[in-house]
Amino acid sequence: MNATTTRGALLAAFACVLVGGSFTANSLLGDYPYAGGQFLRYALAFLLLVPFAGPGATDRLRSLGAGRWLRLALLAAVGMVGFNLAVLAAERTAEPAVPGVFVGCAPVVVAVLVPLSDGRRPQRVVLYAALFVAVGAFTVQGWGRTDGAGIAFSVCALIGEVGFAVLAVPVLRPLGPRLLSTVVCGVAAAESALAGALVDGSGWLRRPDAVEAGALLWQAVVVTVVGFVCWYMGMQRIGAERATLFSGLIPVAAACTAPLVGTGSYGAAQAVGSALVCAGVVVGSGASPRFRGRVPRGVSGSRDASWRSCRGSSRW
Repeated sequence: MNATTTRGALLAAFACVLVGGSFTANSLLGDYPYAGGQFLRYALAFLLLVPFAGPGATDRLRSLGAGRWLRLALLAAVGMVGFNLAVLAAERTAEPAVPGVFVGCAPVVVAVLVPLSDGRRPQRVVLYAALFVAVGAFTVQGWGRTDGAGIAFSVCALIGEVGFAVLAVPVLRPLGPRLLSTVVCGVAAAESALAGALVDGSGWLRRPDAVEAGALLWQAVVVTVVGFVCWYMGMQRIGAERATLFSGLIPVAAACTAPLVGTGSYGAAQAVGSALVCAGVVVGSGASPRFRGRVPRGVSGSRDASWRSCRGSSRW
């Protein structure tokens, strides 16, 4: 594993740990209007990211065609606003573990879709590693009570998680991680405001109380600004297939932090599941010397190779 691959793996892992640790903040926003909360989160993140968009940001945005702007709108609608809405809707009739299990299957889906869209076969090592991660995520979370609606919305959450990765691939190279994060946050804020006005009317936005404000600040500053930039920087270096493997760390981080706030426990099942996730990540990321040489050339972890992987794909 060279320096670029190591840095990419650490960035992707750090981003997913931040997301996993954010579940407590989500639980504090249960009474806040959904669209209003999304608007405040992404609007604040957009304002914080604008100064760091990088030189030539305006020129890079002007060079995007209508197709790429449509992809950015879909990325924000499906992978950000839609994903969060699907999770909240699923949890109305299902225990949180149910959408978590479906989302834990995202590495398997991405391991198949990205190479196929890039004109190559799915890599066996990455696919096996994704299966390890999915099984590990299921073991950590278990299965909970649900109904048909809960399963349907959980599938929608899975689609959103996959879309957040796959839809960004063709726009990551021309925009870069910082500008891409900035743009999608701005688009997501506008989409949230529109959805709120259409669905909730004048009640779509209100002043948050102190607890809600703290949760929204955490979501905007830490999870969105820091997490998104780190995630796309990691994906830029190691490719979407291997970066998505690290999403298995989300339920692991949630399970590890739950006892700290009294919302769960960490037992034998969580330990076994964490080990499976870590094994899948080590094998699929190329960190294991035994499997390092089997990592596909097109996603070798070098900067040039990761660009080649992004350039020919129509997807994350």
